Amino acid sequence: MRRIWTVELRPQAGRPTLVCPSCTAHTSPLAASSARSAALAHLACHARADALPVYLRSCQCRAQGCAWHPRHRGCHGPVRLALTRDRGGRTWRLADACTACAGATSHTAVVPDTLLGSALPQSSAGPPKPARAGFRPGPDEQVRVREMLTYLSAALPRFTSPAARLLSLQCALRTDTRGHVRLQAGLLRGMRLRGHRDLWQELAHAGWLEPPDARSAPVQLRLLDAGVLDQAPGRRARRRAAHWALYPAPLALPAAPPALRLTALALAAHASPGIGHSTDLDTLARLCGHSPQQTGELLDRLVTTGTLTTWHHNRETDEAAWQLPRPPRTNRPATRLQRHQTEWF
Repeated sequence: MRRIWTVELRPQAGRPTLVCPSCTAHTSPLAASSARSAALAHLACHARADALPVYLRSCQCRAQGCAWHPRHRGCHGPVRLALTRDRGGRTWRLADACTACAGATSHTAVVPDTLLGSALPQSSAGPPKPARAGFRPGPDEQVRVREMLTYLSAALPRFTSPAARLLSLQCALRTDTRGHVRLQAGLLRGMRLRGHRDLWQELAHAGWLEPPDARSAPVQLRLLDAGVLDQAPGRRARRRAAHWALYPAPLALPAAPPALRLTALALAAHASPGIGHSTDLDTLARLCGHSPQQTGELLDRLVTTGTLTTWHHNRETDEAAWQLPRPPRTNRPATRLQRHQTEWF
């Protein structure tokens, strides 16, 4: 079945209008700050309405003769929804594509399934309950952060700074169903972003949020990106993921520059159990808004600081492989019998 949806933002008297060939939707003129959000929300509605089981979905890029990307090794990997930005953000395409085709298409990010949950608003009576004592973040938090970084790599302009990306990640994971976010002063101070009004202006200029009063404490704001409002995980689970993103052990670098922190977070989000890890270098670069060359330089700095033991770029597969330092061995306290044996001998 054909699962390709495209929307176009056409300028009309200075204000863009959304046009969708699939449903002949012609909306009233949109505010420039909300046009991107309206386009993504419209595509999400199509994906929800035309949902299909995984076994019935096929790579639409392959059905089009793989004309959306340069030649690569061939189709492989699971079929996911791929979001593509064309013509500088005037055209957006959402289509089923295999992992290989999605990775080879420029300006494309895989849309996490958690962002296509039910569009029905959930009740938000009362503040979220605090995390239980002794909670240890696990793979669920890692997956949520990785998926949100993937989404933001397509929803935000490519030139968005690393500090603004770190801030947008916290906002997207902590928002309620109405787009309202409340950030405590201690959180921003811990991120070393308190008082940086330029970051709020940067995200507001991209049409992603309304600029808040950065002097107020706590900072209260509203997101304009409708794509992050109907996330499938509950708010409590997303807040735990946001907390993990602040300290993604063993790659937590709270005092490092934002570019280095964002690179370390992207590595932590793609890490697997063990010492050795790997992922596409282009994927890392896209998540951080860098070029592959800049990403390589940042990985070199992580090796220099001892955060990574080593890293290597396989130019044939375009994979970046890295190793973490081995955790130090903890000397277990001697048992009573062992202490007696030491005294006897």
